[in-house]
Amino acid sequence: MALLLAIACLAPSTAIAKPNSHAGAKKTPGVPSASVKQYKLDAELTGRANGRNPLASTRVIVTMQPGATLPAAFKKFARDGKLDVINGQVLELPNGVLKQLAAHPNVFRVHYDRPTATHNYRTSVAVGGRLVNQYGLKGTGIGIAVIDSGIATFHDDLTNTNSKLYPYGNQRVAKFVDFVNGRTLPYDDNGHGSHVAGTIAGNGSDSGGLKAGLAPTASLVSLKVLDANGQGTISRMIAALNWVAANAATYNIRVVNLSAGAGIYESYWTDPLTLAAKAVTDKGITVVVAAGNLGKNAAGQLQWGGITAPGNAPWVLTVGASSTMGTDTLADDEMAGYSSSGPTHIDYAAKPDIVAPGTGTVSLAVVGSTLYTSKAAYLVDGKKVLSY
Repeated sequence: MALLLAIACLAPSTAIAKPNSHAGAKKTPGVPSASVKQYKLDAELTGRANGRNPLASTRVIVTMQPGATLPAAFKKFARDGKLDVINGQVLELPNGVLKQLAAHPNVFRVHYDRPTATHNYRTSVAVGGRLVNQYGLKGTGIGIAVIDSGIATFHDDLTNTNSKLYPYGNQRVAKFVDFVNGRTLPYDDNGHGSHVAGTIAGNGSDSGGLKAGLAPTASLVSLKVLDANGQGTISRMIAALNWVAANAATYNIRVVNLSAGAGIYESYWTDPLTLAAKAVTDKGITVVVAAGNLGKNAAGQLQWGGITAPGNAPWVLTVGASSTMGTDTLADDEMAGYSSSGPTHIDYAAKPDIVAPGTGTVSLAVVGSTLYTSKAAYLVDGKKVLSY
């Protein structure tokens, strides 16, 4: 069935919209165009390598040539684990060493580990999910990976109502992995990840079913990549996607919700974040990401080119935000002014792929978290789950 669950996920506050002012070069589908730059050291790192502070350190993502490994001389700079999904590794090394790293024959490319973040705006679910639930399609047996700020230690709306056993008590959390602080038990010190999880798979226990998510019996895999302030790096997001690629079969992960994004500074053919998302989609897993909320400039004028990474890539399902105008009917719906529009920066791709309500959803809150409030924009991996 063609019911798509779209989550108008959160765009980064760190991303900068770069409006397109001219038409892109003609392209052949599935083939990099002339706009794709070939390089060893990206533009940001080139600037740092040529700067006046060679002793300052920078976090980078280095990708290797096929079959190659990290040169021994640079292993002392290695941080975190390997990023097998892109044959990469995170390093933190002095700016004065960047050119040496890029020049090594084992190295394919070196990328700046640029920041990611969520952005706060509200959302609501008005897409017919309840009708589908009546036919027994509630996400039972399906795993949904939520790459975000974590998940509540316990919430009534995440309780389990069937015989399946879960590792963290009576919560439909099949696995929790912390890429920020390395903790082993579920928690959410920001609150955004729990809000997303409830929008997707909350069972409505605390609201008599009125505020249930679209896939209320699905299993959740929470991958924490954002800190208490909703901040992170693309290497954490890639590490989470790497984990999904390696563990999808174990947890029957069919959908990934990526609720953070980054600015676009290169083609999706060379960006390690978009390439990591491609590695996951190549395994048959749907990756749902945000279009972003850079629909207007500082003067309040509509602008184009505000789609954020990895939503600029053609292999992910990119979701823009609409407004229900406070009614249940679709007749008066309109695009939300904040929702980012294409064409995308650099590659000039037509995005978003779909829009979903992005104003007014009530979902889970985590007492004591940074964002103890109703926020965000998602619609729905939940609905995508219902199509399996």
